[in-house]
Amino acid sequence: MGIGEPASQQAVEHLLVRMYATRFCPYCLRARMLLKRKDVAWEEINVGGDADLWQEMEVLSGRDTVPQIFIGDLHVGGYDDMAALDRAGKLDTLLFNRNPSKGT
Repeated sequence: MGIGEPASQQAVEHLLVRMYATRFCPYCLRARMLLKRKDVAWEEINVGGDADLWQEMEVLSGRDTVPQIFIGDLHVGGYDDMAALDRAGKLDTLLFNRNPSKGT
């Protein structure tokens, strides 16, 4: 596990973001870049080589691919899902809203 670094020293307050990922997965790298661009810190759970953490990710997300990203208690999906939310103008609402609605 680790904490992702925000792009600047002054990260804006946001809901907790958790990302189940592996170190070199291209979609994980893209997700990190998107979160950094938004100045969002995140908790990263490295599931590479850890069957128990991978199973935890599958149970929580219903998916068996990385990354799997959660904003607060809301599972937003993988990188493509998060990027689609960003393009639709919905990602910032989820990140910086105290009470995101369930579902996307």
